[in-house]
Amino acid sequence: MKDIYSGTLVRLASFSPEVMAKNFLKWDRDTEMQRLSDVLPTQLWSEKKIKEYVEGWKESETSYRFAICPLEEEKFIGMVSLWVGSWNHGEAWLGIYIGEREYWGKGYGTDAMRLIVQYGFTELNLRRISLGLHAFNERALKSYLKVGFQMEGCERGGFLRDGVRCDDFVMGLLREDWIAAQSAR
Repeated sequence: MKDIYSGTLVRLASFSPEVMAKNFLKWDRDTEMQRLSDVLPTQLWSEKKIKEYVEGWKESETSYRFAICPLEEEKFIGMVSLWVGSWNHGEAWLGIYIGEREYWGKGYGTDAMRLIVQYGFTELNLRRISLGLHAFNERALKSYLKVGFQMEGCERGGFLRDGVRCDDFVMGLLREDWIAAQSAR
Protein backbone atom coordinates (compact mmCIF):
# COMPACT_ATOMS: atom_id res chain seq x y z
CA MET A 1 0.00 0.00 0.00
CA LYS A 2 1.06 3.56 -0.69
CA ASP A 3 2.19 5.74 2.24
CA ILE A 4 -0.65 8.27 2.40
CA TYR A 5 1.36 10.63 4.63
CA SER A 6 4.44 11.07 2.41
CA GLY A 7 4.78 13.01 -0.82
CA THR A 8 7.77 13.96 -2.93
CA LEU A 9 8.96 16.81 -0.68
CA VAL A 10 6.99 16.57 2.57
CA ARG A 11 5.29 14.24 4.95
CA LEU A 12 2.30 14.87 7.18
CA ALA A 13 2.96 14.29 10.87
CA SER A 14 1.89 15.12 14.38
CA PHE A 15 3.88 17.09 16.94
CA SER A 16 3.49 17.72 20.64
CA PRO A 17 1.63 20.87 21.71
CA GLU A 18 4.93 22.20 23.13
CA VAL A 19 6.74 21.92 19.79
CA MET A 20 3.76 23.37 17.93
CA ALA A 21 3.45 26.28 20.38
CA LYS A 22 7.15 27.20 20.02
CA ASN A 23 6.85 27.26 16.23
CA PHE A 24 3.50 29.06 16.21
CA LEU A 25 4.98 31.67 18.54
CA LYS A 26 7.79 32.36 16.03
CA TRP A 27 5.39 32.42 13.06
CA ASP A 28 2.97 34.62 15.00
CA ARG A 29 5.65 37.34 14.96
CA ASP A 30 5.82 37.27 11.15
CA THR A 31 3.13 39.76 10.12
CA GLU A 32 3.44 38.92 6.41
CA MET A 33 2.68 35.27 7.15
CA GLN A 34 -0.26 36.30 9.35
CA ARG A 35 -1.65 38.64 6.72
CA LEU A 36 -1.43 36.02 3.98
CA SER A 37 -3.35 33.50 6.05
CA ASP A 38 -5.95 35.46 8.02
CA VAL A 39 -8.44 38.30 7.69
CA LEU A 40 -8.41 39.12 11.38
CA PRO A 41 -6.26 41.96 12.68
CA THR A 42 -2.83 40.69 13.68
CA GLN A 43 -2.25 40.23 17.37
CA LEU A 44 0.50 38.71 19.47
CA TRP A 45 -0.21 35.67 21.60
CA SER A 46 1.90 34.29 24.45
CA GLU A 47 3.45 30.83 24.16
CA LYS A 48 1.18 29.70 27.02
CA LYS A 49 -1.97 30.89 25.21
CA ILE A 50 -0.88 29.23 21.94
CA LYS A 51 -0.14 25.95 23.77
CA GLU A 52 -3.58 26.05 25.42
CA TYR A 53 -5.15 26.68 22.01
CA VAL A 54 -3.31 23.72 20.45
CA GLU A 55 -4.17 21.45 23.38
CA GLY A 56 -7.82 22.42 22.89
CA TRP A 57 -7.80 20.85 19.42
CA LYS A 58 -8.72 17.45 20.86
CA GLU A 59 -9.30 14.64 18.44
CA SER A 60 -12.63 15.09 16.73
CA GLU A 61 -14.64 13.50 13.99
CA THR A 62 -14.78 16.71 11.97
CA SER A 63 -11.26 18.19 12.21
CA TYR A 64 -8.07 16.67 10.80
CA ARG A 65 -4.85 18.63 11.43
CA PHE A 66 -1.35 17.68 10.36
CA ALA A 67 2.08 19.20 10.77
CA ILE A 68 4.04 19.59 7.53
CA CYS A 69 7.64 18.31 7.65
CA PRO A 70 10.26 18.14 4.89
CA LEU A 71 11.11 14.53 4.02
CA GLU A 72 14.82 15.12 4.64
CA GLU A 73 14.54 16.32 8.25
CA GLU A 74 12.50 16.26 11.44
CA LYS A 75 11.37 19.88 11.25
CA PHE A 76 7.91 21.38 11.64
CA ILE A 77 7.51 23.92 8.79
CA GLY A 78 3.75 24.42 8.61
CA MET A 79 0.27 23.09 9.09
CA VAL A 80 -2.52 21.70 6.91
CA SER A 81 -6.07 20.92 8.01
CA LEU A 82 -9.44 19.69 6.83
CA TRP A 83 -12.66 20.68 8.62
CA VAL A 84 -15.63 18.55 7.62
CA GLY A 85 -18.70 20.74 7.43
CA SER A 86 -21.12 17.99 6.47
CA TRP A 87 -20.59 14.25 6.47
CA ASN A 88 -23.95 13.82 4.73
CA HIS A 89 -22.80 15.90 1.79
CA GLY A 90 -19.11 14.93 1.96
CA GLU A 91 -17.90 18.53 2.20
CA ALA A 92 -14.83 19.95 3.93
CA TRP A 93 -12.81 23.17 4.07
CA LEU A 94 -9.05 23.12 3.73
CA GLY A 95 -6.52 25.40 5.40
CA ILE A 96 -2.75 25.48 4.97
CA TYR A 97 0.22 27.63 5.80
CA ILE A 98 3.96 27.29 5.60
CA GLY A 99 5.43 29.24 8.51
CA GLU A 100 9.11 28.79 7.69
CA ARG A 101 10.00 31.36 5.03
CA GLU A 102 12.91 29.37 3.56
CA TYR A 103 10.31 26.83 2.36
CA TRP A 104 8.10 29.40 0.59
CA GLY A 105 7.78 29.13 -3.19
CA LYS A 106 9.65 25.83 -3.46
CA GLY A 107 6.77 23.35 -3.83
CA TYR A 108 6.48 22.23 -0.20
CA GLY A 109 3.00 23.71 0.18
CA THR A 110 1.81 22.24 -3.12
CA ASP A 111 3.07 18.79 -2.11
CA ALA A 112 1.29 19.09 1.27
CA MET A 113 -1.88 20.17 -0.57
CA ARG A 114 -1.73 17.09 -2.78
CA LEU A 115 -1.38 14.87 0.30
CA ILE A 116 -4.27 16.42 2.24
CA VAL A 117 -6.54 16.33 -0.82
CA GLN A 118 -5.67 12.65 -1.34
CA TYR A 119 -6.36 12.03 2.35
CA GLY A 120 -9.71 13.81 2.14
CA PHE A 121 -10.92 11.93 -0.91
CA THR A 122 -9.53 8.46 -0.13
CA GLU A 123 -9.56 8.24 3.67
CA LEU A 124 -12.50 10.50 4.54
CA ASN A 125 -14.54 9.71 1.42
CA LEU A 126 -15.23 13.40 0.77
CA ARG A 127 -16.96 14.59 -2.39
CA ARG A 128 -15.85 18.23 -2.29
CA ILE A 129 -13.00 20.20 -0.71
CA SER A 130 -13.24 24.00 -0.61
CA LEU A 131 -10.83 26.73 0.43
CA GLY A 132 -10.64 30.49 0.65
CA LEU A 133 -7.76 32.81 -0.12
CA HIS A 134 -6.95 36.48 -0.42
CA ALA A 135 -6.76 37.74 -4.01
CA PHE A 136 -3.29 39.19 -3.38
CA ASN A 137 -1.84 35.78 -2.35
CA GLU A 138 -0.61 34.88 -5.84
CA ARG A 139 1.74 32.12 -4.62
CA ALA A 140 -1.16 30.29 -2.97
CA LEU A 141 -3.39 30.72 -6.03
CA LYS A 142 -0.75 29.13 -8.29
CA SER A 143 -0.34 26.24 -5.87
CA TYR A 144 -4.08 25.56 -5.60
CA LEU A 145 -4.49 25.60 -9.37
CA LYS A 146 -1.63 23.06 -9.72
CA VAL A 147 -3.46 20.73 -7.32
CA GLY A 148 -6.65 21.02 -9.38
CA PHE A 149 -8.78 23.54 -7.49
CA GLN A 150 -11.06 25.71 -9.60
CA MET A 151 -12.19 29.27 -8.99
CA GLU A 152 -15.79 29.28 -7.77
CA GLY A 153 -16.36 32.79 -6.51
CA CYS A 154 -15.10 36.17 -5.41
CA GLU A 155 -16.20 38.23 -2.44
CA ARG A 156 -15.40 41.71 -3.71
CA GLY A 157 -13.97 44.02 -1.05
CA GLY A 158 -14.52 41.35 1.59
CA PHE A 159 -11.97 42.65 4.06
CA LEU A 160 -9.84 45.66 4.88
CA ARG A 161 -6.03 45.48 4.78
CA ASP A 162 -3.82 48.57 5.22
CA GLY A 163 -6.79 50.84 4.54
CA VAL A 164 -7.60 49.13 1.22
CA ARG A 165 -10.55 46.86 0.52
CA CYS A 166 -9.35 43.44 -0.75
CA ASP A 167 -11.14 40.61 -2.50
CA ASP A 168 -11.39 37.05 -1.23
CA PHE A 169 -11.64 34.04 -3.55
CA VAL A 170 -13.38 30.73 -2.97
CA MET A 171 -12.04 27.67 -4.77
CA GLY A 172 -13.22 24.08 -4.87
CA LEU A 173 -12.16 20.63 -5.98
CA LEU A 174 -14.63 17.83 -6.66
CA ARG A 175 -13.74 14.19 -6.13
CA GLU A 176 -14.61 13.24 -9.73
CA ASP A 177 -12.32 15.96 -11.11
CA TRP A 178 -9.50 14.82 -8.80
CA ILE A 179 -9.96 11.17 -9.87
CA ALA A 180 -9.95 12.16 -13.57
CA ALA A 181 -6.71 14.14 -13.06
CA GLN A 182 -5.11 11.14 -11.27
CA SER A 183 -6.06 8.86 -14.16
CA ALA A 184 -4.55 11.27 -16.69
CA ARG A 185 -1.15 11.17 -14.96
